[in-house]
Amino acid sequence: MGVLSNKIERDQLKAGDHIYSWRHAYLYAHHGIYIGEGNVIHFTRGAGQEIGTGTVLDRFIFSSSPSNSLDNPCPRCGDQSSLDGVISSCLECFLSGGDLYLFEYGVNPAFFIAKARGGTCTLASSDPNQDVLHRASFLLEKGFGVYDLFKNNCEDFAIYCKTGLLVYTTISVGRSGQAASFLAATSAIISSPLRFLTTSFSGLTAVGCGLYCLSRLVSDMGVRRDVTKVPVERLVARSGIEHEVGPSETDKKD
Repeated sequence: MGVLSNKIERDQLKAGDHIYSWRHAYLYAHHGIYIGEGNVIHFTRGAGQEIGTGTVLDRFIFSSSPSNSLDNPCPRCGDQSSLDGVISSCLECFLSGGDLYLFEYGVNPAFFIAKARGGTCTLASSDPNQDVLHRASFLLEKGFGVYDLFKNNCEDFAIYCKTGLLVYTTISVGRSGQAASFLAATSAIISSPLRFLTTSFSGLTAVGCGLYCLSRLVSDMGVRRDVTKVPVERLVARSGIEHEVGPSETDKKD
């Protein structure tokens, strides 16, 4: 692995790894926790059961569900195409024909910025694998709240399993690096008054890239201050966590 790719082979996997696979020509990645013996626990919105956004984004949301249909069910998982919430799938169904990638934890800021594509790494440190597996198994039984593309998606689920960290404010993006990258790109293009300081293409590019990198960095779970460590036993539903947990009730991340 390195700056250019996090791709790994299956025989390199360890139980507790946060893995992902790209969908739709690398436009979106689906994330999950590998639990061993060829199985993955992940958070999804099942095709046919989503409220949807009414836009092309629905195509990417729906793709997070295993692709086997009732006509051609997986011999291990059966038909999971209509399931939603936290589910367990075999690795083949999770990958849905894509390649296997490993999400990296505890990277330094320079490496994080060099990985310009969001949703591949974080400055936050991972907890021990036994804690990761405990959270994933608990949430498989209890659920992870309501799926939200920008605040509570498959990457958010995997990052929580790895770190135990939750965002306790309701006004910002969640833990997902993909969502943070999307909002950072939008901000870099249309939101900053710095774009008026230069009219040259190279100047606009430099300003845009700088804002994009800065926005991604300050949104990362290893940097932001609006996060708190929440035991998984308290995580009954995401909406409940947002209302009951604050920085004065649990130890805030240092």
